[in-house]
Amino acid sequence: MKARTAGTYSYRNIWRVAYPILISLVMEQMIGLTDTAFLGRVGEIELGASAIAIVYYMVLFMIGFGFSLGAQIIIGRRNGEGNFRETGKIFWNGLYFVLGLAGVIIVLSELFSPYLMKLMVSSQAIYEAALSYVRWRLPGMVFAFITAMFRAFYVGTTQTRTLTLNSVVMVLSNIVFNWILIFGKFGCPALGITGAAIGSSLAELVSLIFFVVYTAVRCDRNKYGLDKAARFDAAELKGMMPVCSWTMIQNTISISTWFIFFLYIEHLGERALAISNITRSVSGLIWVVLQAFSATCSTLVSNIIGEGHPEKVMSLVKRILKLSYGLVSIMIIVFCLFPEAIARIYTDIPDLIIASVPAMIVMCSSYFLNVGGQVFFQAVSGTGSTKTAFKLEMVALVVYMVYCTVIIGILKLDVAVCWTAEHVYAGMLLLCSWLYMRSGRWKGRKI
Repeated sequence: MKARTAGTYSYRNIWRVAYPILISLVMEQMIGLTDTAFLGRVGEIELGASAIAIVYYMVLFMIGFGFSLGAQIIIGRRNGEGNFRETGKIFWNGLYFVLGLAGVIIVLSELFSPYLMKLMVSSQAIYEAALSYVRWRLPGMVFAFITAMFRAFYVGTTQTRTLTLNSVVMVLSNIVFNWILIFGKFGCPALGITGAAIGSSLAELVSLIFFVVYTAVRCDRNKYGLDKAARFDAAELKGMMPVCSWTMIQNTISISTWFIFFLYIEHLGERALAISNITRSVSGLIWVVLQAFSATCSTLVSNIIGEGHPEKVMSLVKRILKLSYGLVSIMIIVFCLFPEAIARIYTDIPDLIIASVPAMIVMCSSYFLNVGGQVFFQAVSGTGSTKTAFKLEMVALVVYMVYCTVIIGILKLDVAVCWTAEHVYAGMLLLCSWLYMRSGRWKGRKI
């Protein structure tokens, strides 16, 4: 492959970084697809409860994952500058932080989740099923947080091929564990939604073991300062916080509004919640493509600025946009032509399949705004302006929540109409992020 010159990223260079991330995200999405597809064959209660439980878990997970995204941006900048051993110090100190964070979250969740779930969920059956999932899923958060830091290191240093191998191992493990535990194979009891939670936690452990072994055997640990564990450095962690704290807060609040959306939908009824869970899962198939390019945008923007070429950032973003729109548009066309076939992946209930089609089509159309919004937003984060990124997304989320409150909470419109909230959020994020990047105020930002 032709080497790139400093400050330039051709479509081939971009794709070389993006496609392993894409494959890894597709594989990770298969975990949610597996949970939904298996539980859709257990019953509507389990299918609906998994929507609430999975998004609730994701709210908690995003606290640590958001921190790792900030660490990824800093690692990318140091990698671009050629300070390779500094990337290892960032990794180790970030790892110590997320381990402590995971312990705190697990304890607090065990204490308060039953009370919070009771307040938020109106159906007793969904409450019991969702709480069971959360309680058995949370122990896997320790493994997930450590894995997130490994991912931050490999994406930040543009060694993204590692993610593909890891994700294949993880998703295969999840399929096997879920099949055994949900349906009760090989002498195990049929645990239903609890089995899905345990299976996913075990898959997270397998993923972590893979990263540890791979790093020990294949990574140049001496070059990157991973040859031995660094001592905890409070000053180093403090220096990371101006970037990491904002990505942590921003991602947690962002996914929290998604959770609130599903709580609103839950009050429309169990059928509306089941439809939205299917729609969410289908959306995830498109989302992973978009997130692969957005993550690539963030890390390449950080690297290119570290190399001393901020003037080439916008041309890089435009190339990533063209690739993103090309792949996402193809997927949208396929999904809109064959919506019932796609929905049949997640459930075998005929009337639920038919009822899900309008919401799926509305959701697909939102991606024509979402692609631009996410790529430009991640470009803002990649410049190191994570506090600004937080403010920009807060504007989009406030408008989004007002819209959800009116059309779902007050007017209680059809579930397909409710999914137009995605258009509102994506449009606001695109406008705010594009205006900021165009202004050039991010130039000269030091991290």
